[in-house]
Amino acid sequence: MKHFLQENDFSSEEIKEIFTQAFDYKANRNQRPTNDLRGQTWGMLFHKKSTRTRVSFEVGINELGGNPLILDQASTQIGRGESISDTIKVLSRFLDGLIIRTHGHEIIEEFATHSTIPVVNALTDFLHPCQIFADCMSILETSCSSQNPFSELQGKKVTFFGDTQCNMANSWILAGSLFGLQICLSGPPAFAPSEEIKAYLVKHNLESTWVHEPDPEIAAQGSDYLYTDVWVSMGCEEEEKQRKQIMAPYQVNERLLSLAKPEALFMHCMPTHPGEEVTEAVLSSSQSILFDQAENRLHMQKAILQQLNQH
Repeated sequence: MKHFLQENDFSSEEIKEIFTQAFDYKANRNQRPTNDLRGQTWGMLFHKKSTRTRVSFEVGINELGGNPLILDQASTQIGRGESISDTIKVLSRFLDGLIIRTHGHEIIEEFATHSTIPVVNALTDFLHPCQIFADCMSILETSCSSQNPFSELQGKKVTFFGDTQCNMANSWILAGSLFGLQICLSGPPAFAPSEEIKAYLVKHNLESTWVHEPDPEIAAQGSDYLYTDVWVSMGCEEEEKQRKQIMAPYQVNERLLSLAKPEALFMHCMPTHPGEEVTEAVLSSSQSILFDQAENRLHMQKAILQQLNQH
């Protein structure tokens, strides 16, 4: 059974097919619904609140001719102590696939272990693979791409500012290995990439193409893309005041943007907090492409589901 839990779950050829399909879905969105998931029901189990992830998956399943079924922990027996194993074995009898947004990565891995239907990672505390594929699609669009991620992404410098232990930073590390991107992670030394992601690269024989640079001005130099995320992720609210103080030097502002390449673009997976991780001036500038990123979640996720349905 094929699952999509982390970026390297697809082969190089499958990734090429996914990107090509995503661009095709975007160019021909008026031709909907398609028959790719015709008659199928895909569950969406969300343990975390969501706007873009939930809406893009729900709309995407409908546009592929399928039926989305929204679930949450409180309305399932998981909330009353039923095991993940029993839950997914039952859901596998009812559904054609399951999309999960949860906390620990081990949770989604356990679902996949006992599942006989495709399981898709819609976000865990460790990785956010659907977002990173959509972000790479957005980079390709700005590069006058031939839609070949293995040639067009090669050598691009993406600099991530802030909490470089978060799931987006981890996913950029994996994207660097898959696509030959130069990944620069700029954050406080106490928030440098974790041993967990380093061990993951070793375990899966993935090349390390990232560096950690604690000086944000040095990190910004020569960047093609400047990227940031919220400083206080879900589950870290008790650390909010401390995090804001520590992360303040890593705010993406006009100064940092001016140190990057003249044509550099700003990216953010949203939601944004203007005045914290990024200034309003950068958000509203012509160099900001975060709404393109958000739109591309829809097209990329449709392509991911279509690829999984072929297995």
